[in-house]
Amino acid sequence: MDGPNSKPYKLPSDAVWFITGCSSGIGQALAQLVGQSSNRLVATARRASTLESLPSHDRVLKLELDVTSLPSIADALCLTLEKFGRIDVVVNNAGYTLAGDTEGAQDDESRAVFDTNFWGMVDVTKKALGIFRDENPQTGQQGGVIVNVSSVGGWFGFPGPTLDAMHIQRDDPTHLQIHLVHLINIEPGGVKTNYATSSLKPMAKRHSAYSDPSAPINQLLGYMQSEQGRGMWAEPSALAVAIYHVVSRGLRISIRIPLGSDAWGLISKDLEDIRKDLEELKDVSLGVGDAKQLETIAFLK
Repeated sequence: MDGPNSKPYKLPSDAVWFITGCSSGIGQALAQLVGQSSNRLVATARRASTLESLPSHDRVLKLELDVTSLPSIADALCLTLEKFGRIDVVVNNAGYTLAGDTEGAQDDESRAVFDTNFWGMVDVTKKALGIFRDENPQTGQQGGVIVNVSSVGGWFGFPGPTLDAMHIQRDDPTHLQIHLVHLINIEPGGVKTNYATSSLKPMAKRHSAYSDPSAPINQLLGYMQSEQGRGMWAEPSALAVAIYHVVSRGLRISIRIPLGSDAWGLISKDLEDIRKDLEELKDVSLGVGDAKQLETIAFLK
């Protein structure tokens, strides 16, 4: 059986891109790039006034969207279909960081970050899948692409952003086996956006047990919040070019796309460690169950 993204996807030259979180950073950079191409753009943000820097012409639609509101999502997608008739690419980019130790996280702030970073992505994606299946074929286009902007932290959790749902949950490939629906998880390393500055929300309270400056949490937060630490991070425009290239090139689309030497290097090292762990535990693992158990789930490959 073919898995997600197993077949090439050909993006039309006038593709409709629906992007969340376009007020700054990666979303804004990608919207700028798409808006200057032959593609069509739906740029969204909580406040329409933050989209003024984006191109304004008949191939661009700027909309207010709160991804934590189902009516807001439905309205934005409806207006998109009224103007362009279909959606080819959905980019789930809206999100922010809740920084601190898990033990100190308050219920309201924990739920709020999940409502935006995780459930916002889920709710937009669910609506988009129906459009890919039912609306796009009426315009002669099949399927579509879901792009989830995550982080290298989605591969393995970092200390600090311990409840960052975008990192933890967006890298689940799910089971998008619908015909010609492709899923991409973008996993960048450090990027010069507001994600580590104004979009980084410190927890209201932190436990005194984590006050040591040498603790991994505080070292990472210090690195993220220092201008020197962010000095070598990638520009949002470079991320935008890479995302646009991956989606538009007409080849098989990988589910996970690490971007940046830090992301590539960290994931490569982690893969080596995972392989070592697998080999060390091989006898224990294979000693459980029937030796032919793997053959019964061949359909999942």
